[in-house]
Amino acid sequence: MGFKRVAAARWEGDLMSGKGAMSTPQSGLFADQNYSFKTRFGDEKGTNPEELLAAAHAGCFSMALSLVLGKAGFTANKIETRAEVNMEMGNDPGPTVSGVHLIVSGDVPGISAEQFTEIANMAKAGCVISRALAVPVTMDATLV
Repeated sequence: MGFKRVAAARWEGDLMSGKGAMSTPQSGLFADQNYSFKTRFGDEKGTNPEELLAAAHAGCFSMALSLVLGKAGFTANKIETRAEVNMEMGNDPGPTVSGVHLIVSGDVPGISAEQFTEIANMAKAGCVISRALAVPVTMDATLV
């Protein structure tokens, strides 16, 4: 049996001067978080979809790494992951996420550097968000 996680976004106005808000109603983590062209492509305070993708990937990968380490008989004292979402500014079809780079460090007693790298690569391959980046996207669209 599966489950759903939900986030919502609202946008008002044109691309350049419009503004929006994103919310996570299930968890209540944030409600009506500001986002705009300037938070996405400039330096205005607020969030953007790529930052949230990076946060999701860093969190998911860290948990996946903990799982794979555990299966190999290791327990991490600490795992720190930074996900860098790379964006290319093309004209057609427009800005495109061209990749994600994970930078991970781990404090794992009794493991060698080679074992850690091997296990990290296994975790990257199995991470739900890593795998999600290659899945089809479906949609329902309604004009109101």
